[in-house]
Amino acid sequence: MPLNAPTHILVVDDDPALRELLTEYLGENDCRVSAVADGAGMKAALRDQVIDLVLLDLRLAGEDGMRLARELRESSNVPLIIMTGKHDEADRVMGLELAADDYVTKPFSNREMLARIRAVMRRYAAPAETSASTAARSSERRAYRFEGWELNLLARRLTSPDGRRVELSNGEFNLLQALCEAPQRVLSRDRLLELSRLHGAEVYDRSIDVQILRLRRKIEVDASAPKMIRTERGAGYVFDAQVQVVA
Repeated sequence: MPLNAPTHILVVDDDPALRELLTEYLGENDCRVSAVADGAGMKAALRDQVIDLVLLDLRLAGEDGMRLARELRESSNVPLIIMTGKHDEADRVMGLELAADDYVTKPFSNREMLARIRAVMRRYAAPAETSASTAARSSERRAYRFEGWELNLLARRLTSPDGRRVELSNGEFNLLQALCEAPQRVLSRDRLLELSRLHGAEVYDRSIDVQILRLRRKIEVDASAPKMIRTERGAGYVFDAQVQVVA
């Protein structure tokens, strides 16, 4: 059973052959993979992208992998699997004490790594939430994913299914965020104006139609026959997509 796509894995290892191997294998199993060689690359990836799980080698050349693991856990609750040498029992124990979710000893099989990733991600799968808890968590959301797209709320960035960055105006970004927050629901123009914060004396009902048209041109396969942002005649618009919340 494949992971829920597109789970984004960050591989941190100074061995280019291992980075390539994991990128290829995990990519073939419905994961999106970013791979970096050092702590600076890890921090940049975590800052600029929405990462679902980190694979961290504790024996990076010239760096203290344990320190990186500690800093990661102090600043984020992203799932963490550490990679250690066969005889590095002390590292494994310390890594788990730092709240790593699991460890894998080198050399490992690709199937073992994938199984451990799946097990960790299952433990992190959010249970059904009440409306109160959903509201409490809304400010902690990092991204929305839909139909292979990713809307990163922290970096205010839209990434296409093929990994391209798609530029959005502030109005387009706010409108798309509003649509992602209420998928499968009819939203009137007035409600979209409110949700997307398109305020000002010059903003009228038709401005939403213009923003919708621009969004369709950027995310729809055929903007003239939209599948995701559908018009409900006389009522408003529906975002007809399965949206995944990344908290």
